[in-house]
Amino acid sequence: MQTATIFEAKTNLSDLLQKARKGEPIIITSGREKVPVAKIEALQPVRKKRLGVMETPGFALTQAFFDPLPEDEQRFWNGEGA
Repeated sequence: MQTATIFEAKTNLSDLLQKARKGEPIIITSGREKVPVAKIEALQPVRKKRLGVMETPGFALTQAFFDPLPEDEQRFWNGEGA
């Protein structure tokens, strides 16, 4: 949990809000004793988006994925007919 003085919070508010959006709560402190007075938290933290295929356990690309396509498929993808 990160803390920031009132001065730091005013100076770096955008950065602190970005951190809060990512799920990190921020405590705002006041005075020489740095007494906690407020807390910044995201209402709805941003969730990391995951590629659907990456959620499948055991998925792996084989060398065949990188091999050239057969000529008839290459013609098809180049728009030369079906």
